[in-house]
Amino acid sequence: MEKMIDDQCDDTCHGTELHSDNLANARMEEPTAMDLAEMFKALGDPTRVKMIYALLDRELCVHDLCQVLDMAQSAVSHQLRYLRNVRIVKRRKAGKTVYYSLDDDHVKEIFIQTLQHVQHYA
Repeated sequence: MEKMIDDQCDDTCHGTELHSDNLANARMEEPTAMDLAEMFKALGDPTRVKMIYALLDRELCVHDLCQVLDMAQSAVSHQLRYLRNVRIVKRRKAGKTVYYSLDDDHVKEIFIQTLQHVQHYA
């Protein structure tokens, strides 16, 4: 017969001075938590993930992104607007053509680290 494991401690934790001092560093401000959650939400959509991947090492125009993703311009533009609003991509206009790239190296690093983590378990 399998032994049941009690997931509650017998002793109540009252904290220690060292423990309490470290708790202040464990708290995240609400606006920061909201921004971070929005960033991960953006990465929660396969189409947006593919867009970010396509932009990792290059700047692409909307037409090129439509070709890479095999999507209509309206759908691509909608997703790009979302990614711009959460500061994942930025745009540059050259005449009538709009080029998109990742907003900064932090976005690239976050994406690459997440991709490596996923591939590690694949």
